[in-house]
Amino acid sequence: MAQATMTVRTDAVLKATFDSLCEQFGMSANTAMNIFMRAVAETRSIPFRIGKSNISPEVRYQQALERMHQDAIRRNEPELTLEEINAEIAAYRAERATKRKMQAL
Repeated sequence: MAQATMTVRTDAVLKATFDSLCEQFGMSANTAMNIFMRAVAETRSIPFRIGKSNISPEVRYQQALERMHQDAIRRNEPELTLEEINAEIAAYRAERATKRKMQAL
């Protein structure tokens, strides 16, 4: 089969995250892209649902905090420290920024 080169421009953070995940899955980013393209070609559709949640990020965040609180109670764990709370907030904001960048593509 003849080979072709394809160049894709993407956000640097998104690429780094994608590369890291692919490595964890035991494949290269190139292999992952080939799997995706084959699935699109075979099904003549995007192989996953694309949509927007009707729930605001703030509500999702509040729901996540409540789930974490209830999980901590069930496991009889102490409440989070301020440092732990700040770390979780920072992680959420980074995830949200990455998702916004992906949606802008």
